[in-house]
Amino acid sequence: MNTLQDMLNSIRPVNQELQDKTQKRLDNLTKPPGSLGRLEELARRYVTITGNEYPKIKKKVIYTFAGDHGVTQEGVSAYPKEVTYQMVYNFLRGGAGINVLANHAGVEVRVVDMGVDYMFEDAAGLIKKKISMGTQNMASRPAMRREECIRALTAGIELAYEAHKEGVDILGTGEMGIGNTTPSSAITAVLTGKPVELVTGRGTGINDESYRHKIKIIEQSIAINRPDRSDPLDVLAKVGGFEIAGIAGLIMGAAACRIPVVIDGFISSAGALVAVSLKREISQYLFASHLSVEKGHQAILEMIGIHPLFDLNLRLGEGTGACLAINLIEAGVKILTEMATFEGAGVSEAGN
Repeated sequence: MNTLQDMLNSIRPVNQELQDKTQKRLDNLTKPPGSLGRLEELARRYVTITGNEYPKIKKKVIYTFAGDHGVTQEGVSAYPKEVTYQMVYNFLRGGAGINVLANHAGVEVRVVDMGVDYMFEDAAGLIKKKISMGTQNMASRPAMRREECIRALTAGIELAYEAHKEGVDILGTGEMGIGNTTPSSAITAVLTGKPVELVTGRGTGINDESYRHKIKIIEQSIAINRPDRSDPLDVLAKVGGFEIAGIAGLIMGAAACRIPVVIDGFISSAGALVAVSLKREISQYLFASHLSVEKGHQAILEMIGIHPLFDLNLRLGEGTGACLAINLIEAGVKILTEMATFEGAGVSEAGN
């Protein structure tokens, strides 16, 4: 693989010339112009990203990245860190929310061990990319070494390249990692410049006292590590997580391969924010599935410049929102490619 910078340099803006051409076709379908609203937008954007004027979405894959976090030692989550590896097994057995919604949407789920504090045996559906047995406690030291951060990014990039070779038509991001709203809030605060308390939510459902403590720990982590906002890799390494880095890498690699990526909620969007901070054009390859209950999510989406498709008060993660959004994007593409034109259906247009 070329260097990280070479890969970023290879990412180009999407083909905007196809937008007007696609809209003209949409306007010639048997419906009033614009009457299918954002479904038409989804079709236009899918075409401009892929460059395929008559696309079909057949192979749909969500990568659910898993990793543990040393900062859980500070009591920032309502659940013990063991839940991370236990949930990985639940994913592999097909018993989690992501599995149910993926089956509903016809999406394949691939679980990626980026840094779970547990040694998994080989299993169908599990991809081993472990960098370390969880991050360090960012409340007292950097979460990762810069070299580890780059390795995690590279692992995600490689997954995107492999997906491209397989002919995957659309990718979704998901995650699992007890405590991971804490580093996500830290990344968001640094890269958006907003105060920690405005971008920090309650994660798994902590009480008021624990919430105030969580904010304090994030502020402490930023003060101790002093992440450089002008260097997104420095931010990711010092106050991030292995699964967040994997997500960022997948998004970067997908943009290089012109594969549309549907991001899930807050943690996935923190990974997207890192990727877009490294290369602004990457935002053009992203679909935001939903608006999370987590407070910092809106700030991320505003900075990236994309709008969520729905708001269902979701906050589970795993890729659940991305599954639902892939269904909507596929619906928009089918409108473009399967709906009859006025001429083809023998239907009179407006004013005729």
